[in-house]
Amino acid sequence: MYQQVLSAESTIQKSDKLSKILVISRAFFPKEGGIEEYVYNRCLQDPQQVIVLASSYPGDKAFDQEQAFAVYRWFLPTIPGKLGSLIKQIFNMIGSFFLAIGLYFRYRYHYIEWGHGYDFPSLLLLTYLLPVKCFVYLHGDDLLCPLKNPVFRSLFSLTLKRSAGIVCNSAFTCDYLKQNFKINTPTYIINPTVRPQKFGIQTPEDIHPEARSQVLQKYGIPETAIVILSVGRLVNRKGFDRILKSLPHLLAEGLDVHYLIAGRGVMESELRLLSQSLGIKKRVHFAGYVPDTELAEYYLACDIFAMITFFDTQDASIEGFGIVYREAGFFGKPVIAARIGGVVDAVHHEENGLLVDSNSPDEIVNAFSRLCQDPQLRAKLGEKGREIAKEQTPHSSIYK
Repeated sequence: MYQQVLSAESTIQKSDKLSKILVISRAFFPKEGGIEEYVYNRCLQDPQQVIVLASSYPGDKAFDQEQAFAVYRWFLPTIPGKLGSLIKQIFNMIGSFFLAIGLYFRYRYHYIEWGHGYDFPSLLLLTYLLPVKCFVYLHGDDLLCPLKNPVFRSLFSLTLKRSAGIVCNSAFTCDYLKQNFKINTPTYIINPTVRPQKFGIQTPEDIHPEARSQVLQKYGIPETAIVILSVGRLVNRKGFDRILKSLPHLLAEGLDVHYLIAGRGVMESELRLLSQSLGIKKRVHFAGYVPDTELAEYYLACDIFAMITFFDTQDASIEGFGIVYREAGFFGKPVIAARIGGVVDAVHHEENGLLVDSNSPDEIVNAFSRLCQDPQLRAKLGEKGREIAKEQTPHSSIYK
């Protein structure tokens, strides 16, 4: 595995003596996801300084060759089921550990940035074996895993204590960390940022002016309708059902609303049945998976972006931030979101959106009703959303 990865001389040439930071993350492009996007954006900030070490993924060779920084990968088998998850975790820990050592002797890098809290035993061993400073990035869910087992909790705490710094994706993640671990390691907060190139554009103005009309025509939505958009995996904690249940009340107020859902997941059939039972089937449109290059048109087509997430005790998952809220703001759209987790970092109440109690149907309906009937408020919140979406904290700040 080691020789196979390091034999790519064309990739090696992209990194030179300036490379001082090894970024390690099992979650990396071309696999799509929140952590993947966060780590990739981090690398783009300092392409001449970083080397990336990640797990293999279909299509990675073509992707890696296009990058301005060197990318190395350990092999990760595709095995379904719980046994497959365990095997992949072992491969992640072993692969990241041994390749990190091999790359040290090749580059003599000064720092390791561990892209998430997963697979931390490998990082713990590296802190003892390599003369480098290590930084750990935390996103929310990766904090939950070590809390489930007292042994892992102790080892994770030791890993954090031996690190030079901890980078959290939101104030919520930072607070959650401090509530559960007694550490004195310097902690930084760096929010995820919007990358316009993800959508194949530089600015929203680059989108074809007819894009909104084309999306609406595709789903038979009138031009004059108020369009609500949600983007994400169709899982319970995303709260799609809460938005569906608010639609009959909005329609009863005489509001011409349509709900567009972009995403796929295990709850699609359940959500379809719910929309039918509520008598709003013709008002709800399931777009399925929408590629990033087309997603910009969907953001442009909506009037309100909404995701009413909540803490699911069964799923044991928390919302560490929520980049989709910032993406909606980038396109000038007001947001309705739940006052929970790291969402409050992404959505500032009465500034770029409205925050609601995810367990209060009345509060959710009132927020939608307010925005649907006040185009000036929608424009005001959307404009502020554009400003916030442009904010960016350099990752190099953790070295100052």
